[in-house]
Amino acid sequence: MIRNPVVAGQFYPGTSGSLSKAIENLVDKKRPKEDAIGVVAPHAGYIYSGSVAGEVFSSIKPKNKYIIMGPNHTGMGESFGISTSSAWKTPLGDVRIDRELADAILKNSKYIKADEVSNFHEHSIEVQLPFLQFLQKDFEFVPIVISFDAIDAYRAIGRSIASAVKDLGLQDSVTIVASSDMTHYESQEEAKRKDSIAIDAILKLDEARLVRSLTERGISMCGYAPTAIMLSAAKELGAKKARLINYATSGDASGDYSSVVGYAGIIIS
Repeated sequence: MIRNPVVAGQFYPGTSGSLSKAIENLVDKKRPKEDAIGVVAPHAGYIYSGSVAGEVFSSIKPKNKYIIMGPNHTGMGESFGISTSSAWKTPLGDVRIDRELADAILKNSKYIKADEVSNFHEHSIEVQLPFLQFLQKDFEFVPIVISFDAIDAYRAIGRSIASAVKDLGLQDSVTIVASSDMTHYESQEEAKRKDSIAIDAILKLDEARLVRSLTERGISMCGYAPTAIMLSAAKELGAKKARLINYATSGDASGDYSSVVGYAGIIIS
């Protein structure tokens, strides 16, 4: 079964030519590349967050495989669901799912389940694929939709993902993508203030501090759970540092700074 795109023509252009042209203006193929264990990349419409996502994906060395985790915006399906499709389609073509890696993660984790329903209408993973397709010819991926739980669950899931990667000897072949926007619908000043707190926790590779800060400070970062899991897995895989690539808001694109959404691009290595 191939999953068809659900936000083509909405979050990003719906034809191959228009999508390629849009991404070409958002990426820099000549940008120096880092060997990334993990990244944080935004998932809004390309006119708003595409420049930040483009900078992130332009800044990492291509890998054969990606694990892409996004928050569950729909509330459908399992709390933690790996797609059961064989491939996902975008206007740029089909991307195969690495079933061996997906099955290894399922075997290692008591939380993650095989589930297409949670992935069916979710945009947060889909919007990342065209950037990777434009920048490299061939790769496989594992999509995992993530819902809310406690920090212990996030850490356990992160360890299970890292164990699956290690079991298959893929430590040098995988980048883990946490798909997330930052603060939602606050003023530019307030969004930047709150997001700086969350970003600082990520840069310190401290998933517990990230989750705690969101609760204590009321930060509406939609993908904090995927980010916490990614940080946990990345540290198990040897990550020692993080770097902020760029931060922007929807106001930078729209000119309306009264109510914005924040976007951060971060590389973990």
